[in-house]
Amino acid sequence: MNLELMTAQLSNFKRENEALRSGQGASLTVVKQNTDVALQNLHVVMNSAHASIKQLVSGAETLNLVTEILKSIHRITEVKDEADS
Repeated sequence: MNLELMTAQLSNFKRENEALRSGQGASLTVVKQNTDVALQNLHVVMNSAHASIKQLVSGAETLNLVTEILKSIHRITEVKDEADS
């Protein structure tokens, strides 16, 4: 979570606490603000997860390429061994 979002969320929680202490209950404005902050936080988490998935897929593709290269090297060495025999 980035610092701005966390600061906004803290501010909203403080307002909600003040409203509860004064006996007014949580106002719709505070609820809306908290919902907005939660939505922003979810977007941040979603974007981070999306980036992580892209990185994971890229890493898997790289590992697959390395596997294919190693298989080719193995086949080449087998052919060379047979030719030397």
